[in-house]
Amino acid sequence: MVETIIIVILLVVALFYTDTVSTKKFFNEDDGYLLFLKEKDYDFLLTAKYGENVNINKVFMGRIKTAFYSFLMFFCIMLISGNLSFLNTIILVVVCYLIFKSGYTNLKSFRKKYMAQIDLLLPYYLKNLEILCQNYTVPVAISRSIDQAPDVFKPGLREMVAKIDAGDSSIQPYMDFAITYPVRDSMRMMRLLYRLGLGAQENKYKQLLIFSKSVSSLQNKAREVKYKQRLDVMERKTMIMLVVTGGGTMAILLLAMLMSFGI
Repeated sequence: MVETIIIVILLVVALFYTDTVSTKKFFNEDDGYLLFLKEKDYDFLLTAKYGENVNINKVFMGRIKTAFYSFLMFFCIMLISGNLSFLNTIILVVVCYLIFKSGYTNLKSFRKKYMAQIDLLLPYYLKNLEILCQNYTVPVAISRSIDQAPDVFKPGLREMVAKIDAGDSSIQPYMDFAITYPVRDSMRMMRLLYRLGLGAQENKYKQLLIFSKSVSSLQNKAREVKYKQRLDVMERKTMIMLVVTGGGTMAILLLAMLMSFGI
């Protein structure tokens, strides 16, 4: 079995060396063979964490290269040390897979905090958008809102405006934005925004009033979440203070008792 593994590795190296299989194609940032391994929400999470200017494919191929070179290094170590076996090779593959996935796992842990941030920012962005909609059509208002929008929403807004400008008058650009930022009531608010854009001028005030009430309701919920988060932080700090104070008092009393008994 070990001999088979060695032969397969040597065959792969020979294919790369003779350019039968191009290494550039494997590690190319634009059309590499391994880009299909990229997770569906990887682009969204990476852009959210590092901003619009991040080279997503470059970072992803960096994960691939790290796992690949780690495999080669440890494989050579096992081969030289005489510890190469089928079981060790399987373990090595699993370890390298975990190394590859670690970059995505870190982003997933960031996702929860990021979604909570979006949940709080969305109502305030929609309030600014509501004010613009009083003077402009919905597509124009969205376009004008981009510069003042929170950075986290700018990529999604630009994509939505581009689709609308390209002639897509359906609800899909709005739904795509809601899917990109899947937080509380985002779907409902995008539907209301789309209906506001469809309404005739005489019905615009009524639609705008419905939209305004919904935005105000979201703002109230966001304030409640903020207050709850502050209370939770204060409770944790109070609890830590009580534990430290109580622990310190008990330690002093115990020390005093030991000293009184001459221990």
